[in-house]
Amino acid sequence: MEIDFNKNSDGLVPAIIQDAQTKNVLMLGYMNQEAFDKTRETKKVTFFSRSKKRLWTKGEESGNFLNLVDIKNDCDDDTLLISVNPQGPTCHTGSDTCWNEENTSNFGFLSQLESVIEQRRTSADGSKSYVASLFEKGINKIAQKVGEEAVETVIEAKDDNDELFLYESADLLFHYLILLQAKGFSLKDIETELKKRHN
Repeated sequence: MEIDFNKNSDGLVPAIIQDAQTKNVLMLGYMNQEAFDKTRETKKVTFFSRSKKRLWTKGEESGNFLNLVDIKNDCDDDTLLISVNPQGPTCHTGSDTCWNEENTSNFGFLSQLESVIEQRRTSADGSKSYVASLFEKGINKIAQKVGEEAVETVIEAKDDNDELFLYESADLLFHYLILLQAKGFSLKDIETELKKRHN
């Protein structure tokens, strides 16, 4: 790996720290050649502290180390993307990230959809919201809908109409998200279970 530490007069390159599991950005630090070498040697992320004017291993005082998983260099050889397994919160304030965000899994639009379902479950009118009406009818009705959508998805899978297959698959996933919430679970719980099986 070629890194252009001489591009900037101070010999430092930005190091973006990303959680290897959640893919969330945790913090930004700076490395010189010595910090980079120490990081690779110890497997604990080490920066060059511009304020302390010395090498600084994240967690050396708090115990909240950033355990190295992988290092990637960008297309200009002057910025690092470092994947880590964080050992505790990353920010000195005690927050998971230096942007005061929780370092939790995000499933993109599916996470947004989970939030909408939760909002409809807790505060929508069942006469105006399909989702709220399902929750009002109870777990048996919700489970029945998942079963119906599963059967329709299987039927479409056996045919050659990909558009209908995707349509029914979306219906199945949507109703499954409702069922998960009705049982008190979320996609995060499913991810945790799948990770257990993977290990």
